[in-house]
Amino acid sequence: MKIFLFFSSASFSYRMEDFISAVKQVEDEDPGSEPLAVLKRLRRAAEVNDPFIQYFLFSDLSGVPELAANLSDYIRKAVHHRVTEDAKEEGVVLTPDGTTVALRPLLLGIEAGLLAKTRGRVRGLYQLALARDLGLSLRQSPTVTRRLGPDGCWDNLSSPQVFTLSDSPSLLTTAQVNGGMDGVVLGLEVSDKSRRPLKLSNLLTEYYCHQLEGKGLDTAPRLISRRRRENFKRLGVPLLLTRQVVKSVQLQQSLTGQSNMERKEKKELMREVKEGMKEFVHMYMDCPPIVTRCMWGAKPYIGTPTNLALPLSFMFIHHTSTPSQPCLTFEQCSADMRSMQRFHQEDRGWDDIGYSFVAGSDGNIYEGRGWYWQGAHTLGYNSVGYGVSFIGDYSSVLPSQHAMELVRDQLASCAVGGGRLIPTFTLMGHRQVVNTACPGDALYSEIKTWKHFGKEPSEVLCEDGAT
Repeated sequence: MKIFLFFSSASFSYRMEDFISAVKQVEDEDPGSEPLAVLKRLRRAAEVNDPFIQYFLFSDLSGVPELAANLSDYIRKAVHHRVTEDAKEEGVVLTPDGTTVALRPLLLGIEAGLLAKTRGRVRGLYQLALARDLGLSLRQSPTVTRRLGPDGCWDNLSSPQVFTLSDSPSLLTTAQVNGGMDGVVLGLEVSDKSRRPLKLSNLLTEYYCHQLEGKGLDTAPRLISRRRRENFKRLGVPLLLTRQVVKSVQLQQSLTGQSNMERKEKKELMREVKEGMKEFVHMYMDCPPIVTRCMWGAKPYIGTPTNLALPLSFMFIHHTSTPSQPCLTFEQCSADMRSMQRFHQEDRGWDDIGYSFVAGSDGNIYEGRGWYWQGAHTLGYNSVGYGVSFIGDYSSVLPSQHAMELVRDQLASCAVGGGRLIPTFTLMGHRQVVNTACPGDALYSEIKTWKHFGKEPSEVLCEDGAT
């Protein structure tokens, strides 16, 4: 009854936990219902059943029981995806790991996986979860500047209601990609009959709501949302996804009564998709998940930022010392970011948090001054390098291996691939150019073994601000 009253009020929110509560209510209405039956009821409520979906799921939803009006209305709003003219994205929810996920591709991927007769062979999985929408986005006119993304920000993190995109939208937003990746990963998982869940709510809870322990992702289960990108990358997707995008475009044309593609048209389509996939791989597989300023609650920059002249030549490694402990949740890492920004702005009198990026132990990189604004992290080198800090004191212990990999491998690769760092960039510890113990003895010894680590330069390049 409490759940019923919750969804009959106007105070519901678009958190993944709230959506899981709605799924539990659907399950409780028919305690013996299988996850497939629950998914069909959700799809009927959300009006997700076009000819493309029917082609793969063989779904006649006319005989599927309807949900109570109040619950059906919530499900429709939570699952039915669209972007409004004022850049509000609907059909998305905020997950505990700080990412925003579109539910439609997630649920379609899981349903396709549950229908599979053979483990790992899921009919329509990539098309339903990601390929169709990816094909629409990658085939946009050459005059369109954005083919993928953007991400966005919620109006409120404790009770999110409205998600607003941070830039002009493409036909495939970051939330759709997140949902599509999760749909593929979970769809393949449940295609194994021995791993099919008894309840859909249990599967979603285990995947999205796992709480990290002391060593963060180093000791966490494989199948959780914080590992979304690494699990998706491990599937060796790019070539497979390219083929599925092309097949999706052809199928869509066939279902709408258009004539079959000529050979020349197919070749041009393949060329367009291959080119677009390079951007997809860079954004969502090479780059780490980066929590934007508005998501961690940053205050505005004081004054006018100085833009960096890219590409840069250096990456400087720091630790925060204070906070001295690693952060393991999106909420705690965000609070640590706000605390550091207050200290830098109010106590030190700087314009903003000094670091370019900060690595948490929750699986995320946090945007400080970001890719384009000059930081205040390494006296004499702020204009020629990025300052990347790990939350915690690493004088005697190391950050988690996962956090170090985020910086050493993914953030660096993302910077080089995006033209923000030169391929031969030099990585250095803060102490190499400033009289400080930062980034701590243990972490400094570690980064000496990293690729791109370099010795002290012979001279200071430019005096450009605070340390």
